[in-house]
Amino acid sequence: MITFNDDELDDFQPKGVKVPLKPYVAPAPSDYQLITDDELRSNVGKVMVFDVESYPNFWMVAFKLVGTNKVLIFTLRDGERFDNFKLSWVLHNYTCVGFNCNKYDIPMIWLAYFRPLVKYLNQASTSIIQSDMRCYQTEREFKFQCYKTKVIDLIEVCPVTGSLKTYGARLHSSRIQDLPFDPWINLTLEQQNIVMNYCINDLDVTELIFVNLKEELELRDTLTKEYNVDLMSKSDAQIAEYVIAAEIERLTGVAPRKPKIVKDQVDQYKVPGWMRFQTPQMQNVLEVVRNAYYGVMDNGKVLIPQEIKDLNIVIGNSTYRMGNGGLHSSEKKITHKIDDETLILDRDVVSYYPYIVINQGLMPEHLGKVFLQVYKSIVDRRIKAKKAKLKAIAQALKITVNGAFGKLGSPWSILYAPDLMIQVTVSGQLCLLMLIEMMELAGIEVISANTDGIVMRVPKQLHNVYFNVVAEWERITGFVTEETTYTSVHSRDVNAYLAVKPQDKNGVIEVKGKNIFFNPWDAGSDYSIFRFHKNPMATVCITACELKITRGVPIEQTIQECKDIRKFILVKNVRGGAHKDNFYLGKVVRFYYAIGVYGNINYVIGNRKVSESDGGKPCMDLPKTFPNDINYNVYIERAYQMLSDMGYFQRFKEKLLF
Repeated sequence: MITFNDDELDDFQPKGVKVPLKPYVAPAPSDYQLITDDELRSNVGKVMVFDVESYPNFWMVAFKLVGTNKVLIFTLRDGERFDNFKLSWVLHNYTCVGFNCNKYDIPMIWLAYFRPLVKYLNQASTSIIQSDMRCYQTEREFKFQCYKTKVIDLIEVCPVTGSLKTYGARLHSSRIQDLPFDPWINLTLEQQNIVMNYCINDLDVTELIFVNLKEELELRDTLTKEYNVDLMSKSDAQIAEYVIAAEIERLTGVAPRKPKIVKDQVDQYKVPGWMRFQTPQMQNVLEVVRNAYYGVMDNGKVLIPQEIKDLNIVIGNSTYRMGNGGLHSSEKKITHKIDDETLILDRDVVSYYPYIVINQGLMPEHLGKVFLQVYKSIVDRRIKAKKAKLKAIAQALKITVNGAFGKLGSPWSILYAPDLMIQVTVSGQLCLLMLIEMMELAGIEVISANTDGIVMRVPKQLHNVYFNVVAEWERITGFVTEETTYTSVHSRDVNAYLAVKPQDKNGVIEVKGKNIFFNPWDAGSDYSIFRFHKNPMATVCITACELKITRGVPIEQTIQECKDIRKFILVKNVRGGAHKDNFYLGKVVRFYYAIGVYGNINYVIGNRKVSESDGGKPCMDLPKTFPNDINYNVYIERAYQMLSDMGYFQRFKEKLLF
């Protein structure tokens, strides 16, 4: 039987009857001005964010000059014309930044340039959305041409997958607003004005995303100049593919092509000659892996053999499982702390997967040795750039190096090689199991393992033994590792923990968090890009846990003294949309726990509760002043529960207060 937690359930649209809703209309923005023609001419070469809206009787495209409140709006109604030459001039004289614009907005704009008929444009809009058409398909279907201009599409640059509204909520945009009217209805003039205001808000969110991707876009600019390939609208994995393809073509004179998927293909893991285990149990595990057959489905995806899925690998006090995502231990609800006799040390492998490729000489068969030559040159250049403290180049090359591995498992990529994907991931897991076995046989307890490293409790008397084991493992495998020291580790499970580093000379105590304990919204965080990865969920509670663990600050004090509403809000993605008391909120819901608020936020379809929304007050517009109705008790209880879930009270014998 498959079960889901509350967060996972929110990803599924419930079945049932739609709730009749009262419309929510956001107030119109008041601080925007139309850009004049003189201002347009004087700002040539700068950046505009843009967005298109389409209805059966109304079409528009709006631009906003980044860093200003200046907007430019083109509208089209039945029987009207608009200045399509001015629209073309803007596209040719500015860098235009959109979200999913290469697939939707750009073909819509150029279709409007050639055929400015509002019903025809709405027909195209519907076709693009419903048929998930690419730009070239839209051009072919509607018989027009998109002229080449300088456009950046942020949807690929953004990490992971998300909507414009989702990213806006994760970056604390001032307003989250869904499309106010169904796209198939004819709009009144009043409704058209409401849609224009909605579109301007989307421009604000697009600009917010653009500003928060500044470093990522600079890296793409560096690589674009380096390899003479336009990478500004490419994802990390796409960058790897384009760069490697460009280098292979430069060296061979032939552009590489993606291989065909072999139907009913099966592959086996090829055990390297140096790989060995010492205990009969682990030798048996190696034989199971050696003899297993990996199937490749018709869509090119790799299937993990059932016999590997069934492995419960017990070494010392921990149990490990293998899978496509890497090796994972299965610890739960436990806290470890250093003492007079014990250290807590984390050992991570440097550039783990790239060096598996290099050390084992792995190359896609259809590309040959030139792939390895190109890949190794990029890895070597990254290492040199890092040593020379050329951060931008080093980071750009890191994107290429790591992205290439992901493309090994993509049947749409020229790098597709499922046998190599198997070889890399299985090698990574078995090598870590080798290190774990060596440590445990030496009397050193491994308390956690993930994709590229392990955490250990090392008796001080065995410190030299620990170093010798690491050195021997590095000699056998050819890898290099890096060490991190912790004073304590607090785990809900292997995928959710807080790890505390020692206090530095400035009195700073760094805390590493993962999953629900990871807080990239902290001021000065080096991980701000990870704000794109997850929804903020009452981050004041994470801060409260960290300060309690590291400084002994009472949970109540941290939460009650915080006056930043952004740290109290929760964001939920709701398939089909949500409402509160029959007022429509949208598919992305932002709320905080408030005094005097009863009931919960519900799905539009089925009216089921949105998880964790009991007592939640919608906060689709961030308040300009801190609310006076924060229900601090809910946050305090939440933080104590988080401490309990990671075994804090079991370790420190403190009383749970609820």
